[in-house]
Amino acid sequence: MVLPLKNNEQTIGLLQEGFNKKKLLPSFSKAYHSDLISLQKVAKTSCMGLKDWPQINQIEAWMLTAETATFMKWGGLGMVASELPENFNKTFEHLSHKISIVTPMYEGNTGKKEAKLSENVYIGAENKKTTVALLGTIHVPFCDEESNLISYPVEIYQGTFNDVNYIFLKNNRFFSINPSKKNPTTQDGCYVLNEFNINEVERFAFFSKSVFVMLVSILDGSLKQIKHPNILLANDWHSGALGGLCKYLTLIKSDDGKIAPEIADKISNLPLVHIAHHLGYQGWDYPNTARLLNSLYEEYAIDVFKNAKAIKNSNPRTSNTLIVYDCYNQASSNFHLADRVVTVSKNYMEEVSKELGFGLDFRDILKIRKNHRTFFGIVNGYEKKLISPNDAKIQHLNHYFKGFDFKIYDENKITSKTHNKKECMKLLSQIATDKKFKQEHIPLIDVYQFKDLSSLLLKASKIPFMCATSRLVEQKGYDIASEALLKTILKIKVLKAEFPVVVMGGAGDVKLYEMLKDFRDKVYKISPKAAERIFVFRGYKDEFAYALQLAADFYLMPSLFEPCGLTQMEAMAKGALPIATSTGGLVDTIENGVDGFRTDVFFANSVKVYGSNTKAQKLKSNVNAYADTLYKALHCFYQTPDVIHAMKVNAMKKDFSWNVQDGSVYKYYKLLKTGSL
Repeated sequence: MVLPLKNNEQTIGLLQEGFNKKKLLPSFSKAYHSDLISLQKVAKTSCMGLKDWPQINQIEAWMLTAETATFMKWGGLGMVASELPENFNKTFEHLSHKISIVTPMYEGNTGKKEAKLSENVYIGAENKKTTVALLGTIHVPFCDEESNLISYPVEIYQGTFNDVNYIFLKNNRFFSINPSKKNPTTQDGCYVLNEFNINEVERFAFFSKSVFVMLVSILDGSLKQIKHPNILLANDWHSGALGGLCKYLTLIKSDDGKIAPEIADKISNLPLVHIAHHLGYQGWDYPNTARLLNSLYEEYAIDVFKNAKAIKNSNPRTSNTLIVYDCYNQASSNFHLADRVVTVSKNYMEEVSKELGFGLDFRDILKIRKNHRTFFGIVNGYEKKLISPNDAKIQHLNHYFKGFDFKIYDENKITSKTHNKKECMKLLSQIATDKKFKQEHIPLIDVYQFKDLSSLLLKASKIPFMCATSRLVEQKGYDIASEALLKTILKIKVLKAEFPVVVMGGAGDVKLYEMLKDFRDKVYKISPKAAERIFVFRGYKDEFAYALQLAADFYLMPSLFEPCGLTQMEAMAKGALPIATSTGGLVDTIENGVDGFRTDVFFANSVKVYGSNTKAQKLKSNVNAYADTLYKALHCFYQTPDVIHAMKVNAMKKDFSWNVQDGSVYKYYKLLKTGSL
């Protein structure tokens, strides 16, 4: 049941629709009310770490996340949300430290993902299930489509999975994933425009508000069955509104007698750690700026907004913590107000705090945080047992592609990798020559000019095999790879060496697929023989991608940015040496010349970000730098195969698991205990 809020006469404190269109940005004139003065100081206190980190004897943290790999996965942040708590809890269970996960209970069917609650069993979008118990109902003030403040019921359920406690928030309006007819085809999962026309930004603003109301309800005793946390982990922009709710709304509601002072004090002093993934995703919503701010701050929206003063920085667009220039920005309040900000690799931390092309509007804020030790980089972990050559997956592969015999191998004996290269070349040949086989096994993958490689099988060990199976999006740098490969193939032709087999593609942009097809045609003009070994495709099938990585000598990662990167970890675990640009987490995870190859220099918007000035002046662009690295890798393959073999062993030995010695869970443990690394 949805209830209208009482005391509507208090709506004089709401921001007017379209206020941001008039560019009425606050001037932050001197405040005389003590609470308003306090509001203006919060960002400075948080960014500079002026408040002591509390003593925490037993960690009871909440991971607040829109995605989990267990119940609703769309990207890497869902992996972190599931795997960090699971590994943290296993590692520190003897000390009774734990992280619980708080996430929406999605219900509905997008056509690709389906989730439902059936009696007391929740079946998530990843086909995992858990038995849940209803713990209570809270009522969350939020604006409807006509900007009326409404009290929406949210049911609180609890379940467990892999020894992690899950707290699910259920509301049919905001967390339905049944898509609207207007939903863009690129939006799916928890990011759909749903049947009630709730978009992703509004959905997750409501999620943040629900978490806030739940905290108040636990502390005031109206929700008794949940233990309150002593740390909050906000997983990316989706829970980005929490900083303002915990540190602004508590203070002003306490002054108005709506929250008990002791409860407001506990919530405002609850350490908040914001985990930032890719800064390009921030949760923007210009048309609904007023409605979202009113939803979050209710009748106090004007007072909060006018006193949401950012720490002094050189970007005029970030003078207010709740918007960027004139637009609601879901990540903004946490970047300004969280007690600590973490991003998913050390090098990405350096990039976003130095370069506008990476840090965007928050570059200056993050630079201040880095200088005051409230911003850290911790590389994402990954379960090695899930990404190493896996007997069960290889058996499934052979069952799926009947008639093939892929073999398992490890770092102690990688000779089967050459065998797998031959099997994959046979697989590519059968896809090229047998339309029925192609339709049965990879029906949703478009292929272009696949050719039979059967005649090359006897010399497969002498032929470099390269692949790239990432998404077809600009970030992954397929254009860089294509241009660099053209340059490299010209050199190989002069050397009269074996042309590599190159397989590139993935799900995504049809324009990039057309670009790859054009690349293949250009290679054909240079050398028809080389072009016969170029395979480009559009679409994704896990078995196909897995077979390519089992076969590959090299994995192409010419990324324009890569906050952490998981694909290079997957490739290295299978002995496919990454050939990567030196950006983000690729710098932290690939040791150049030891377990992979990285460019000597990296540019963002023509500005050198990584490498020496001498190399930058010589190479001048990412295409030239990547072509240079490609040639080095191939020259090494041709001339010193023993070195390549040793590098593959090194790559397979590398362990990115969360809980290895000095692994990421230990860094998070130290951060949560002390506020520092």
